[in-house]
Amino acid sequence: MKNIYIKPLTIIDLQALFDIEMRNKEFFQQYAPDRDSDFYSLEGQQRRLNEIEERKEKDIGYSFGIFLHGTHELIGQIGLFKIERGPAQKGMVGYSLDKVHNGKGYMTEALPLIIDFAFTELKLHRIEAEVMPHNVGSIKILLKTGFHKEGISKKNVKINGRWEDHQVLAVINEEDIEN
Repeated sequence: MKNIYIKPLTIIDLQALFDIEMRNKEFFQQYAPDRDSDFYSLEGQQRRLNEIEERKEKDIGYSFGIFLHGTHELIGQIGLFKIERGPAQKGMVGYSLDKVHNGKGYMTEALPLIIDFAFTELKLHRIEAEVMPHNVGSIKILLKTGFHKEGISKKNVKINGRWEDHQVLAVINEEDIEN
């Protein structure tokens, strides 16, 4: 399947990024950390893109848009954040997909692309994901793409004003393991 591709988010994507966030505000709020009103403005999204570029320059985060091959429409986002170098060589993956594109296999295509980038380009050893336990669809996607469950982080992220538990999952770069 080659329905999608990922590419780094840039200022060129500003309007499309703003549109996807506005169109999916209620849907994304179920799973995303609390966001202020500035986040939901064009200027706020421009600042976000500037921060994305700064994190990339510092090698602590990389954000990509998920685009449909046929139309080049931005349909979601995927990225690595909290990158740790040194003995850990790890990062966390996060993603979101426009609600109208859920259930079509696009995130199942996007995750292997970001995993390959993390292991091949960034030379990471481990990628972690944390998902609210009731987000069964996201957990299934992670398991399908090679992640394994590790346990529950208790009340570790504030979402909609409440501290929520998260299922911890991870994938290891098997080629990186020395025998």
